[in-house]
Amino acid sequence: MTAIINDRIDVRISKEQKELIKFASELSGFKSLTEFIVFTTNKEANKIIAEKNQILKSLEDKKIFVDAILNPPNPNVNLKNALLNYQKFKDANENDS
Repeated sequence: MTAIINDRIDVRISKEQKELIKFASELSGFKSLTEFIVFTTNKEANKIIAEKNQILKSLEDKKIFVDAILNPPNPNVNLKNALLNYQKFKDANENDS
């Protein structure tokens, strides 16, 4: 059986902040102020992490993205054709103006 290790975080807040947090804790039905702080901090941390990981979900995705930026592949035929089409479109629209 593994032992549970409790870590500690010490913060200093104003009396007003503590009273506000304590009131919110009581309204939410938490048994203690510590339970409320741990719950809400954990919830917000998970929310922030989820928001930041929406585009690149995994470490592998991030590695692929960075590699593509640092070592871009040579343009293929489709990309070259797209550039030619864009230039034709741009030239045609500049003449209309």
